[in-house]
Amino acid sequence: MAKITTSKLLKMKQNGEKISTITAYDASFAKLFDQAGIHAILIGDSLGMVLQGQDDTLPVSIDDMAYHTRCVKAGVENTLIISDMSFMTYATKEQTYENAAKLMQAGASIVKMEGGSWLVDTIKGLVERGIPVCGHLGLTPQSVNVFGGFKVQGREQSQADAMVEEAKALEAAGIQLLVLECIPEGLGKAISEAVSIPTIGIGAGRETDGQILVMHDALGISCSYMPKFSRNFLKDTGDIKKAIELYIEEVSNGNFPGEDHIFS
Repeated sequence: MAKITTSKLLKMKQNGEKISTITAYDASFAKLFDQAGIHAILIGDSLGMVLQGQDDTLPVSIDDMAYHTRCVKAGVENTLIISDMSFMTYATKEQTYENAAKLMQAGASIVKMEGGSWLVDTIKGLVERGIPVCGHLGLTPQSVNVFGGFKVQGREQSQADAMVEEAKALEAAGIQLLVLECIPEGLGKAISEAVSIPTIGIGAGRETDGQILVMHDALGISCSYMPKFSRNFLKDTGDIKKAIELYIEEVSNGNFPGEDHIFS
C-alpha cells in the first residue's frame, strides 16, 4: 500500500471509496493495523478511558498524547497518523501552536481538535504555520460535562442546521478532515454532502465518507461496555489482523455500519 496522505483521502471521497480509520496507542498495534491496510490511525485522547481507566478524556495531558504519538509513529509505514489535541490544550492561539507543534514533532501527520466555529481563527493560524487540522463535531467528549453525559447530538432541527453551518465554517478555515460523532444518520449525510473534505463517522450513520472505531471496541476488549455504533470484529475472526482486515472490508463494501449501529 502506498503512503496515505490527506490528498489520497480526498481523492477517495471524490471517487466514492470508503475510508477506514481506527485508534491505536502503541507501536505493536499500530504496525499490525498498518500492515492490515488501515487508511488512518487516530491516537485518541480516548486513551484516558481505555488505557488509563478514567471516567472521561479530560485528565489526558499533551505529554500523554505526544508520548503515544511517538509510540504509534514507530510502528507505522504507510498509514496517516492523526493525533488528538487534549482537553484545554488549545484554549488560546499561542497555547495551541505550541501544543500542536509537540504532536507534529512526535510524528503526527495532522492534529484533531473538537469544536465548531469558535476554532476558525485558531485553525487558520495553524494551517498558515504548516500544521494540518482535522475537525470534530457532534458528541465532542471533551465537552461531556456541558452536554450532561455522552448523548447523541443534533436531533433537533436547529441543532442540525447549526452543525451543518459549523462544518462549512471549519472547512473554510482550512481543516482537511472532519470527524462526526454520535449524530443522526440523516445529519451525517447532510454534512458529508455540504463539505468537500472527507467526513469520518463514529455513530454518524452509513453516509459519511469513512468510519472510525476505538480499537478496544472493534476487538471487543473494552472494559466498560460496547457502544451501539461499534462491532466486535475479533469475534468474527479470532485473529487481530484478520479482524482489522474484515473491518476495512466491511466499511469498504458498505456492510458496516449496519442498521443496528446507527442513530435516527
